[in-house]
Amino acid sequence: MSVVSSKGQSAQGPAPNRRAALARALRNASYEVLPFKSTEEKVLADVPREVALTVTTTEVKGLGPTLDLAARLAGHGYSVAPHLAARLVRDDAHLTDVVAQLRESGVDSAFVIGGDAAEPAGRFTDALGLLEALDELGRPFSTIGIGGYPEGHGHIADELIERALERKAPHADQIITQLCFDAATTLAWARKVRERGVELPVRVGIPGAVNRQKLVRISAGLGLGQSARFLLKQQGMFWRFFLPGGYSPDKLVERLAPEFGRPEHTLSGFHVFTFNELAGTEAWRRRWLAALS
Repeated sequence: MSVVSSKGQSAQGPAPNRRAALARALRNASYEVLPFKSTEEKVLADVPREVALTVTTTEVKGLGPTLDLAARLAGHGYSVAPHLAARLVRDDAHLTDVVAQLRESGVDSAFVIGGDAAEPAGRFTDALGLLEALDELGRPFSTIGIGGYPEGHGHIADELIERALERKAPHADQIITQLCFDAATTLAWARKVRERGVELPVRVGIPGAVNRQKLVRISAGLGLGQSARFLLKQQGMFWRFFLPGGYSPDKLVERLAPEFGRPEHTLSGFHVFTFNELAGTEAWRRRWLAALS
């Protein structure tokens, strides 16, 4: 049963333990932002400093805007993890410079991905190689995240992507999943990951309060090739967002939250893909927390 509708109207709530699980998950949610010119201003205006952030990177823009924004947000007191795309890192010297820039700016976390560049900039072709190189540098970040794919990857077979997750897990501290709109799919994937011996905490990727027009603008900003690859990896996302009225994550949130902390998997919280719709997403989160309180 809904605790609150997408407009914040209260309804009959679930059992107290389920409400508590949902409240914890929403209080501890992290937000993903895109490194556009207006992002810093929007974060400062709308996002409380207790909300952890990740900053994406794209093939079109490269690592520079991601690293710069992460450093500025850290300077404002946010806990922020830039996406480090392996295929955009040229060599060990480049990686050393990236790490030094981030650590000097107070950035203490990173999210390591392979990246979607058609050709690698140098010797790093996947996330595992970059994770191993970070280990050789003394594991300079207190928290390192890696990606999870409940619905698979648009270009990599399921068995290969899950085997890669097993190999990356010893070098990481948490998993952040890509968007998945079906709770049953996410839960089945999380159980399988645990059965394969991966016990890292999992933050489940969910959409923020995003409308269709916003998604169109974001896709245009990413560049055509990048947008196409992004949508291929998010199976089912395109049509769900383009339904009349867009998509609300309320039912997905309610279904997943009671599962956090169960022994058969390691789901630990929400990671919200905001698409920089920060005011709407934060207002949505606060409406939930107000209803749950």
